[in-house]
Parts: sequence; structure tokens; C-alpha cells
Amino acid sequence: MFKRSLLITAVAMLAIAGCASQKGPATKAIADAEAAISAFKDDAARLLPDDLAKLETTLTGMKDNFAKGDYKAVVAASPDLWSKVAALRDATAAKKAEWEAATAAAKEKWTGYATDLPKMVDAIQSRVDILGKARRLPRNVSKEAFDNAKTGLDWMKTQWAAANDAFNSGDAIDAASKAQAVKDKGDEVLKLLGLAPSA
Repeated sequence: MFKRSLLITAVAMLAIAGCASQKGPATKAIADAEAAISAFKDDAARLLPDDLAKLETTLTGMKDNFAKGDYKAVVAASPDLWSKVAALRDATAAKKAEWEAATAAAKEKWTGYATDLPKMVDAIQSRVDILGKARRLPRNVSKEAFDNAKTGLDWMKTQWAAANDAFNSGDAIDAASKAQAVKDKGDEVLKLLGLAPSA
């Protein structure tokens, strides 16, 4: 009985020693993964938030195993984690390159919008003011069309202000998208008022 007890104790000590020998590699695996993720985390959070969330869930699972003392599981899971880290790092870099190219193109378009759209809004406002003071509307402008034009003009002003806010906040892509919507609406309103759409 005594010998059996000694044997059980010896096996337990070997198991503890084995686990302890895995603690260092497990600690390093988690620390290295956190450092690698932090290098691109901000960009990933902005460009690929869902993918980042999945990766962080995997890392959290490893941390849970570490907290339980299951260092072997942490070390075993590290190759898969590193594969996911590398994949997200590369995907983030590619997405960032696309975003930068799209931003540059949007900024270039914005230059034209910033010049042309205020003029378009002013021209429409002037036409609305003139027709609003007239005794009767021109034959090619119905009352319904005139009312729709006024509503469209109000929308254009609101959307143009939102486009400027977006651009000033650094989101040129959203700003250009909103500005294009203003231009499209402006062309509709010009037709309603019996004028030729912009070029």
C-alpha cells in the first residue's frame, strides 16, 4: 500500500512538472500573439471588425485555458492562432491599401463637388425664389413639380451639410458618396423646374 501511494505521488509530481514545463511556452505564446495583434488592431477594428472579434475570441479561449493551468492546451492551440493572426494581418493590410486608394479617389472627386455643388444649390434656390414670387408657374412646371422641387432642395441642403461634416471628419469616401447623391438629386430638381440638368 505504501509503495502504491509513493507511485501515485511520483506520477502526480511528474505530471505537475510536465505542466510547469509548458507554462513558459504558453506564456510566451499568448504574449507574442497579443503583441502581433496590437500592431494592426486599430486598422482591423475599423476595416474588418467581425474578423478581429473572431480572432480575439480564439485568444480569449487560450487565456481561459492558461488561467485554468492547462498550459499544454495553450501551446497546442498556438499554431492555429498564429495562422489566424497572419491571415488577419494580411487581410487588414490588403483592405487598408484598398481603403487608401478609394480615399485618394474620393478626395479628388471632392474637389469638383466642393466647387460645383454650392453653385448648383444656389441656382436652384434662385429659381425656386423666382417661381415662388411669380403670379403663375411656367407651362412646363406643375404645382406638384414645384412642391417636389422645394422638398428636394431642402434635402440637398441637409445632405450637403452632412457631406461636408463627413469630409471634415476625415471620411472622404462617405463625403463623396453623399455629394454624389446631392448632385443626382440636383439634376432631378432642375428637371422639375424646367431647367437642363448639370453636365
